[in-house]
Amino acid sequence: MAEPVDALVRFKEVQKSYDGETLVVKNLNLDVARGEFLTMLGPSGSGKTTCLMMLAGFETATHGEIYLDGQAINNVPPHRRNIGMVFQNYALFPHMTVRENLAYPLEVRKLGKAEIEQKIARALAMVQLEAFGDRRPGQLSGGQAQRVAVARALVFEPQLVLMDEPLGALDKQLREQMQYEIKHIHENLGVTVVYVTHDQSEALTMSNRIAVFNDGVIQQLAPPDALYEEPENAFVAQFIGENNRLLGKVQAMNGQTCRVTLDDGGDVEALAVNVDQVGARSTLSLRPERVTINPAADSVPNVFDARVEELIYLGDHMRTRFNVCGHDDFIVKVPNAAGHVVLEPGEVVKIGWKAEDCRALDA
Repeated sequence: MAEPVDALVRFKEVQKSYDGETLVVKNLNLDVARGEFLTMLGPSGSGKTTCLMMLAGFETATHGEIYLDGQAINNVPPHRRNIGMVFQNYALFPHMTVRENLAYPLEVRKLGKAEIEQKIARALAMVQLEAFGDRRPGQLSGGQAQRVAVARALVFEPQLVLMDEPLGALDKQLREQMQYEIKHIHENLGVTVVYVTHDQSEALTMSNRIAVFNDGVIQQLAPPDALYEEPENAFVAQFIGENNRLLGKVQAMNGQTCRVTLDDGGDVEALAVNVDQVGARSTLSLRPERVTINPAADSVPNVFDARVEELIYLGDHMRTRFNVCGHDDFIVKVPNAAGHVVLEPGEVVKIGWKAEDCRALDA
């Protein structure tokens, strides 16, 4: 994992155990660059939220050090860390107006009245809620309340903002809208954001880099496109985006590529990413949009017969489920474009893909 040049946050050999035996976070080394939007992504219980809570000061590391702007903060209480926080449940004070909610962190810091008014006005403008300053949280929609929570986390101009599943309670359309709003606020302010979610599309949309957690360990740390296009192991390939998995054994290694014989018959040429020797078990990872139907003769090395099992119309593409090599859950995304292939259930066609689009990963 390459270290950013100017790290605002640094986890160094950090471990966390709640019972003294099981490590929820195992030996974490992670740098977050100044101005970066880094997302911690992973399933429930993977350690991502624990990392965020240790950074916020609500949990204490069992081992190792956490640094903020070069200073060790393990023993610094949460309110002394100059960190803004946004939670899923907004955590707004219900008895206060929006303006009073925003004033609270400024009054705690003993700012003057004129400066408080100026910062509140700027924060409300930033989240486009200038007209809502006198309302109470109960008079706001879910999206408005969440925007107030974001404004309150930013109003005192912290060097770091932590967001813990902040969009989890919103409906799909509003959640997608808020993703872009938070992304644009981050771009305009240049503040450093550490974001926690289990929603992969949210992570891909918003982040500069994503740390994929599983079992207390970062499985891969990379920009969104690299994570999707170049997963380094089978867990990341499965967790990020839709993915066809084919299991087999490595028969031959040839430089950057290898030949894998599938358990249900047939040989596949693939990119040798996470396999090291002939005879090793491997999981092949292949994205549904990388598969061609009725490929031109000799255009791709991997060609198989495929029977259409199911067609689901999704507007911009047809999600097609095939039976391939005895697997009836092989997915191909057929674009809804001019001249696209029209298929029927039960029909048998040829499908194919390039070796470089198929990644041979760990078993």
